[in-house]
Amino acid sequence: MIQIQTFLRSIGSMFANLFLYPDWRNLVDIAILTVLIYNVIKLVMHTRANSLFKGIAVILILSWLSETLEISAVSWILQQIISMGVVVIVIVFQPELRRALDQLGRSKLTRQMFSTSKRQHSDHTEQHVSEIVRALNNMARKKIGALIVFERSTGLGDVIESGTVVDAEISDPLIENIFEPNTPLHDGAMIIRDERIVAAACILQLSDDYTISRELGTRHRAAIGITESTDAISLIVSEETGIISMARDGKLTRYLDAKSLTILLTEIFSPDRGKGDSWVSTVAERLEGLSNRIGPSRRKGESHEE
Repeated sequence: MIQIQTFLRSIGSMFANLFLYPDWRNLVDIAILTVLIYNVIKLVMHTRANSLFKGIAVILILSWLSETLEISAVSWILQQIISMGVVVIVIVFQPELRRALDQLGRSKLTRQMFSTSKRQHSDHTEQHVSEIVRALNNMARKKIGALIVFERSTGLGDVIESGTVVDAEISDPLIENIFEPNTPLHDGAMIIRDERIVAAACILQLSDDYTISRELGTRHRAAIGITESTDAISLIVSEETGIISMARDGKLTRYLDAKSLTILLTEIFSPDRGKGDSWVSTVAERLEGLSNRIGPSRRKGESHEE
């Protein structure tokens, strides 16, 4: 409890100095703290860390009460827990800390600082886009499940190593053959890097977001999971309903059509042609609005996907 009191006194002194002795440095201090606190709240909101933060608050309150009421045994136990707080926080919040550092590393400023070369794009981008769109539509019509992950700035080397290396040109027959049921590579994710199919049957970590609809199965959770920890974009074909969906930044957008897929894939392969991620964001927003309008009527007829 002594550590907590010392910490709170230090915080109080710091804010007193900020307002009693105004200076431009103090304004910068306040602005930086505001941004940091906002981003921490944004990071943990709607995740399991939100509940963990509440649990930490309860421990601090109990520690204060036990100290005030002079309950020695309980106070000593809580003080031991709090004294190891830094180590416990690092262990408990490891996924959130990893996500925060990953987002920092993928920021535009960081990419500009450490980028040494520009991505090389193929002269056959339009052909590759049409091949992927045709394959997705054919599999959707036949209700063949598929999961395709497009690598962007964050490397997926560890994911590629979990599957089978293919290293082949993008083509409709090859994509459909890989995801054909009862074939060796159909179960898992296909990874596309620099307009080439680099691997198939790759294993992805499932998302642990409890807010995901229960009607979505393992394939959709894996697609969302890879986009939570990287900047990759995933395209999914449901084997139950034939619906084509996109996962990006941990969010799922459903009911994609050929036109939307063409715009999205063109932007993935050639980001310099437009306004960078703004095109993808615009497509995602439009598709999300469309999904919200037509989704409820279709969900009534959908069954749970294994």
